[in-house]
Amino acid sequence: MSILDASIARLDGTPTTLGEITGGNAALLVNVASKCGLTPQYAGLEQLQEKYAHRGFTVVGLPCNQFLGQEPGSAEEIAEFCSATYGVTFPMTEKIEVNGDDRHEIYRGLVDTPDLDGRTGDVQWNFEKFLVSGDGAVVARFAPGVLPDDQHVLAAIEAQLDA
Repeated sequence: MSILDASIARLDGTPTTLGEITGGNAALLVNVASKCGLTPQYAGLEQLQEKYAHRGFTVVGLPCNQFLGQEPGSAEEIAEFCSATYGVTFPMTEKIEVNGDDRHEIYRGLVDTPDLDGRTGDVQWNFEKFLVSGDGAVVARFAPGVLPDDQHVLAAIEAQLDA
C-alpha cells in the first residue's frame, strides 16, 4: 500500500486520503506546530507553495503536538493562526502523532528514509520535512533546521518537477 492511500482528515475534519490531498502532485510533508521556535518556517513553506503549485507541487502541513506540546490548539485555532499569521494556503491535516505507538500510518512509511546526514528513525522535532513524488515514493528527508528555501530542498523539489 502506498502512503497516498493512507486515510487522514483535513484540518476541518473532512475524511480523505493523502493522495486526495496531494492530487497526484509531488509534495513536501511537514509536521508543523504553532508555538515552536521553528514556526517562522511557515513563511518559507508558503513561499514554496506559491512558487511551485502551478508546476504540480504542494506543501502539506501535518500538525503535531508531540514535541513539548507546541501545537496545543484546536483545529479552528490552528487554521486561524496559520491564515492570519503566515497567510498559509497549502493544505493542512488533522493533528496527528509522528512518533511512538500511535504514529500515524503516513509516518510509518516515512521514517525509514535517511536525511542529508544519513539519519533515519523517529522524527526529531517539529518541521521535519519529507518530499514524496506524485506516485507516493519518499524521495528525500530534511531535518527540522533545514529551511524551506535551502538549496538541497529546492533542488530535490525541482528534480521531482522535472521528472
